[in-house]
Amino acid sequence: MKNLNIKRAIVSSIIVYVLLIPVFIGSFYVPIMNDPDLQANLALMMAMLPAAYFAAHIYYREGLKTNGLVLGGFMFLMAIILDAVITVPVFIIPLGGDHLSFFSDISFWLIGLEYIAVIVGYWGFKGVKTTKV
Repeated sequence: MKNLNIKRAIVSSIIVYVLLIPVFIGSFYVPIMNDPDLQANLALMMAMLPAAYFAAHIYYREGLKTNGLVLGGFMFLMAIILDAVITVPVFIIPLGGDHLSFFSDISFWLIGLEYIAVIVGYWGFKGVKTTKV
């Protein structure tokens, strides 16, 4: 944890959040599937790949060597905090949901695992470079 650049990790987490919230919310307005919640989660899972990759690139571009699992876990924790403070009160509760239903949904945790996996994958393949391009 001592190698984690907290400021950079928070900025990277906010980038992912800002990129993904419109995807999640917007997917409800484009009815393709009969289950809008499943549709939103699938859209989020697809958008997570490039968003998390981009955020990892932002974090590691200065040659930081933070373990990808530590960074991914921290960034997912930041996502949980942002979802608890912004997403649920602003977007979920007005539609009849609550914190418990949001955070107990298995899709939330699977997307979180994907988030961490993308960060770990980036770290494993690109984040450990010692030279700057």
